[in-house]
Amino acid sequence: MSRTEGPRHENPPHDGFEEELGAVLRRTGDGFAADDRRGLVEGGLRRGRRRLMRRRLAVTGSALALVAMGVGGVYGGLLFGPTGAVDTASVAGEPTSAAEPTGPLPDMARIPVKEAAAVLKAHTPAGQWTFDGENGLGQGVLGVYDDGNGKAAVTVFLSRSFGPGEAGEGLVACPDKAHDPDVECATETIPGVGRLMRLQGYEYPDRREETKNWRATLLTEDGFIVDVNEYNAAAEKGAPISRENPPFTLTQLKALVTADAWKPLLAKLPDPARPSTPPSVPDEPSGEAVRTTLRSLLPEGLEVKDEGRVDDYGYFHLLVDDGKGIGFVEINVQTGMEEVAEHLHATGATTLPDGRLVGVTEGVAEKGGDGVVVRTVDTLTPEGFRVVITTLNSDGYRAPATRAEPALTVEQLKAIALSPKWQKPIK
Repeated sequence: MSRTEGPRHENPPHDGFEEELGAVLRRTGDGFAADDRRGLVEGGLRRGRRRLMRRRLAVTGSALALVAMGVGGVYGGLLFGPTGAVDTASVAGEPTSAAEPTGPLPDMARIPVKEAAAVLKAHTPAGQWTFDGENGLGQGVLGVYDDGNGKAAVTVFLSRSFGPGEAGEGLVACPDKAHDPDVECATETIPGVGRLMRLQGYEYPDRREETKNWRATLLTEDGFIVDVNEYNAAAEKGAPISRENPPFTLTQLKALVTADAWKPLLAKLPDPARPSTPPSVPDEPSGEAVRTTLRSLLPEGLEVKDEGRVDDYGYFHLLVDDGKGIGFVEINVQTGMEEVAEHLHATGATTLPDGRLVGVTEGVAEKGGDGVVVRTVDTLTPEGFRVVITTLNSDGYRAPATRAEPALTVEQLKAIALSPKWQKPIK
């Protein structure tokens, strides 16, 4: 993947854990090929929701930061192998670089994989299991289950957040239908236990492969996380479909993640350090600040019909209507993006007198529904402050067109992205 197309890619300091962790974070969902502008639109613009997790967890000593980087809320599995090496082959929903860190990461849990496998087997229906690295240590387990109806990959990842419940809420929040229309998801609070999310979706939101991903994630009241993913193939990616659906029902997944047998293993997790923003990752505005600013800049006559969540740093989206049908608008405000200048120059961006770059793309949405048109304006200051805004003539990605043209013209997108309001301190 290119490091010029998408979110933050500055090299972190060479200081042990943060260096290796930062490298994995950048390679698991943050990069998009330089010739794939729509990859930026569909994924890079959503860096805000991933940044929220990075800000809170990237330097806590918890591997949760790695597993929290999936696109659109449907996060990929991750575990540590026998030596503690990171297996990131499936974290982001896109192929990852072969040059991932392979050495052990310090301060991670050293849970016997065999013990996690035993809990998994004891709380699922009878079947044949094989496990990776069963004699090693890690922070979860990866197994292949076969009940006679086809093999299925199953992953369990155990982690914790900083403080009771804090910083883990994003993992038990359902993905937005605007980005993942095929996901069925529900959350519930279980008294005395914690917050549970269960979803049924696909490994790839655009369904370029038909591998299904069913998931249950529990955030306990005391801040521990049990995350289980299952698939209808023998591997999360790259394996043929082996059965119609993953093997366990949502009821069975709930019983699995809430089992008391995980508690002794969760107790082996190291205490997290107090999180702080990595020095190489400047602060970005809150979702609420982006929401307020964007709404103040919308043209007259454009009615807001619906909004996305406002808990994502630097990101916000909404649905608008000018009387001609619903349209989708999303914006990402990013800091420290100097290296994107190279790509903007290469794709014909205009340079304004004040040095800001303005790139415009318009065309058929590659991964959109029938008749969907996408328009994007990408702006960058010499200091690396970036505002990217996109509009579709549909109510979400991969949804069919709801109107003839997007609700905002290119000139209106430019006016919003180049507004001086973005240059004011917004938190």
